[in-house]
Amino acid sequence: MITRWVSGAALAVAATVPTAVSAHTATLEWWPCSGEKIAMECADLAVPLDWARPGGRTITLRIGRLPATGVAEGSVLVAYGGPGGPGIATTRAHPEIWANLRARMDVVTWDTRGYGEQFGGRSDGLPCVWTRVPYPKVPADDADFGRLADTNRGYAQACRHGDPEFFAHLSSADQARDMEAIRRALGGGGLNFYGASYAGLYGQAYARLFPGRVRTMVLDGTANHSDADWLREVGESARDNQAAMRRFFDWCGGTDMCPLDDAAHDWRKLVAKAEREPVAARRVEASYDAQDLRSLALGLARQGEAQWPVLGQAIQDALKGDASDLAPRRGARYPDLSTPVTECLDWPRFRDRAELAATLTRLRRIAPDTESAFTLATGTLACVGWPVPATNPPKPLPGGLPPLLGAGAWVESDATARVVRQAPGSVTIRHEGPGHTLYPFNPCARAHIDSYLTDRTMPPPDTVC
Repeated sequence: MITRWVSGAALAVAATVPTAVSAHTATLEWWPCSGEKIAMECADLAVPLDWARPGGRTITLRIGRLPATGVAEGSVLVAYGGPGGPGIATTRAHPEIWANLRARMDVVTWDTRGYGEQFGGRSDGLPCVWTRVPYPKVPADDADFGRLADTNRGYAQACRHGDPEFFAHLSSADQARDMEAIRRALGGGGLNFYGASYAGLYGQAYARLFPGRVRTMVLDGTANHSDADWLREVGESARDNQAAMRRFFDWCGGTDMCPLDDAAHDWRKLVAKAEREPVAARRVEASYDAQDLRSLALGLARQGEAQWPVLGQAIQDALKGDASDLAPRRGARYPDLSTPVTECLDWPRFRDRAELAATLTRLRRIAPDTESAFTLATGTLACVGWPVPATNPPKPLPGGLPPLLGAGAWVESDATARVVRQAPGSVTIRHEGPGHTLYPFNPCARAHIDSYLTDRTMPPPDTVC
């Protein structure tokens, strides 16, 4: 799935909260957010739970605003991904990154629907125990595929039983319709949007639903949810991952900081060993099969030169019988993910094991050293057997969009570029190094993004920051 960008900051509740303003009204009633030292304002907005039934049940979104420090020329709507990253808490924790943009624009964010107090949000949340589950194993046969479906259905029902209607309306398209309600409540005008990580899918959904209302849109470190053939994009992401592993192999061959004589050969030898019998990780009392090793090693390879010496030593030690240094640095001993409610509404899942097997065979040809690791071929295995269908599957962007701006580091910039190039005149800012999203950490990218959001000034094609 997509890496979560979530601040650990606590979010205080206003002592007196006005009644939520309806999505059908034109203004928001702002009040000072409780405990604020940065003059952040809050408001509530009531929106339909099911946008296909605008007169039905409503939920409340909590909106936050950092007012412009100069004369406000408009607003930028910001989302941090996750899915479920609390917009207000994250903005409160990192107001400094918006300082230049705030000279001319209000910075507006919101706590996304469904992800409530457990995620630090104050919008209405789905009553759910957000369980972290082991990354699904590739089924060995049809019986395994059926057991996987039953297991996933059990995890899903634990989240679904408290509010089945809410459970079915947590897709990125639902978030995009909420964005449109926020845009109207702010007074209309074209939408300026910055979406980081998974929130880039909200932006892509908005562009499909409301192409004529986009003024500017930044997609930073996001996945491509806009390909007509989602399995083709799975292949492209596998190709990107193979390139990440190749960077590590090349580095290893040109430095004395790597203990491996032939990194590619040693890596393939280790994977072949794990395919015969899992390799022990004694320090953490675990053992890793080939699928585990690919995910764990790729995670280190994508972090760049800071982690490449660790990866080289870990491969050497694993060949000697102990894969402990490949274990995750925090949390579970094995690759895992949280209950993927939004993801399973956004991405298709395999119909049967035959379709899965054909895809995995293709990925082995494309990416012999990483195969399906960190791709939706294995990520969506958690959605097999899900009790609700994918209501917001990938689709191409429509015509008529203004130029979009993408941004990303290794791997992410390639995926983001495949999205924005569908809108003529678009540009992707690349960072030739590791990382996840650019705006918070890369001043060069931030300056280009601010110029685009304010003046619609695009950076030159092939800009590298």
